Amino acid sequence: MRHSDYTCHMGCPTEAALEAIGGKWKGVILYHLSDGTKRFGELQRLLPHITQRMLTRQLRSLENDQIVHRQVYPEVPPKVEYSITEFGQTLAPILQALQDWGETYLKKLEEIRARNAPVGRSPTPPAPDRGLTTIRSKG
Repeated sequence: MRHSDYTCHMGCPTEAALEAIGGKWKGVILYHLSDGTKRFGELQRLLPHITQRMLTRQLRSLENDQIVHRQVYPEVPPKVEYSITEFGQTLAPILQALQDWGETYLKKLEEIRARNAPVGRSPTPPAPDRGLTTIRSKG
């Protein structure tokens, strides 16, 4: 649930930022939009595990926060494209830092699992890469 007021305490700016880009899908959506404009169907293909309803909700939320721009073309059938706004581009270094930390974290998890694996059993394999190697910034 979104807050209407962020004047509560020192952590509120962090809470506001996490509300804007947090959750399971927003970061991945922004990752895929970081290399250019995408149509809704393209995003669905790139994110096969998200439902159409959830993708729509996440895109609308990002649009309401002016992080993503939605362009509707008056065609039949309707053509809708999504891109990252200039304001949204300011998230690129933050998303890259999250990606870098995530890579470190996944390596650490692998080490922990290897140490804690029962004798004679191989550790749990690492999570699939999903192709999220580097956040691409407009340059």
